[in-house]
Amino acid sequence: MADQSAVPDYELPDELELTDPAQYRALFDATRMRIVHLLLERAATTTELAVALDKPKGTVGHHLKVLEYAGLVHVVRTKQVRAIEARYYGRTARVFLYHDWDRASFDGIGLEPKGVLTETVTEIQQLPAELLDLPMITNARYARIPAERAAEWRQRLIELLDEFVRQPRGGEVTYGLLVGVFPTQRGHLPEPKDGAS
Repeated sequence: MADQSAVPDYELPDELELTDPAQYRALFDATRMRIVHLLLERAATTTELAVALDKPKGTVGHHLKVLEYAGLVHVVRTKQVRAIEARYYGRTARVFLYHDWDRASFDGIGLEPKGVLTETVTEIQQLPAELLDLPMITNARYARIPAERAAEWRQRLIELLDEFVRQPRGGEVTYGLLVGVFPTQRGHLPEPKDGAS
């Protein structure tokens, strides 16, 4: 029996590895990133995306064409609405895999770490007062661990992000989840000498 709460509302492969520079140029634009994020919720028409993004329909249509040409979105279904055929777009994969940060940060937003942090800080700073009482946390912890353990934590956080975006949709507020494991230049205490604790 299918999971009725699964999102999005169309079938798609779990992963697509980005191998063409055109795919990077298509994806790593702030508006196009928001489009592919919205399409994780459900398939949508150009008009629906334009409303959600508060952008002109023609602008959103252009961005969809760029994403479609790069093989990142496609029409997943159509519906006759009066005399017009509505085209519903969806992603071509749940996760887009990439391997080169330089190619992934054409506009300083993309998924480049500093761009993600900048965009998130800006969103939090612009929250209206009525949203500040909703569940929210920002915090940081530091631990001196081997690179192998950092890689394990990275994988666990990727899995947490995937679980988060698969949540059943509801409520009136879109929440964000920001995670990160990163090297720092913080100093640390030397190992104790002669078995001292």
